[in-house]
Amino acid sequence: MPEGHLVHRYAREQHAALAGQVLAVSSPQGRLDPGPYDGRRLGAVEAYGKHLLYHVDDAPALHVHLGMRGLFLRHDDPAVPPRPGVRLRLAGAGVAYDLIAPIRCEPLQAGGERALRASLGPDPLRADADGEEAVRRLDAARGAVGTALLDQAVWAGLGNAWRAELLFLAGLDPAARAVGPASARRLWELAVEYLTLGRDAGQVVSDPAAPDERWVYKRPTCRRCGAVVRAWQLGGRTAYACPVDQPAA
Repeated sequence: MPEGHLVHRYAREQHAALAGQVLAVSSPQGRLDPGPYDGRRLGAVEAYGKHLLYHVDDAPALHVHLGMRGLFLRHDDPAVPPRPGVRLRLAGAGVAYDLIAPIRCEPLQAGGERALRASLGPDPLRADADGEEAVRRLDAARGAVGTALLDQAVWAGLGNAWRAELLFLAGLDPAARAVGPASARRLWELAVEYLTLGRDAGQVVSDPAAPDERWVYKRPTCRRCGAVVRAWQLGGRTAYACPVDQPAA
């Protein structure tokens, strides 16, 4: 599943390419009614966590969540015909984006959009994110910090790769409980810093000196010290931690 850094990258690219244009909108697959959007101007493409919102003049927000298999195909020639399985095509004057296999692609009336926003915690990549609220939510979360970081109502946009790498950078065991405000604040600062790097690079970046490497995520040994990485199920996903750099509480 694309994590928040990639969703924000998609939003930034598509906003730059399409915002302000009158769009040709279609659904070759036939599972979305393009009528409210076709032939209307796109005002903005917004990312919030793992969600995309397309704001189109005089139409409800169009909500997209890619899920595990969703992806976009970009065509620099908007005349290129879409595949039959494309859920949504957004075509402007010089580019088209085809959306394939999302788990959500739906119009959201005002109440639905408010409910979506209310369900999400602060997003480290949003300029309007409240860092103190982020600290409060993580500090108040019950259970393991590694479980809380995957809860989109605590912080929006993090997935398993970022969980592993941010906890390594903070020196915290994913199974630790009650990490406290100081550690929660340090994790938030790391999330803001490193997800920004990841958005700009288009990948998880947890070491700017070696952006293609990971510290512990899906590694047999810790890249820093060489210790065998611990891997176990936590919060429905495989957690990774170095026993030396992230000692168990």
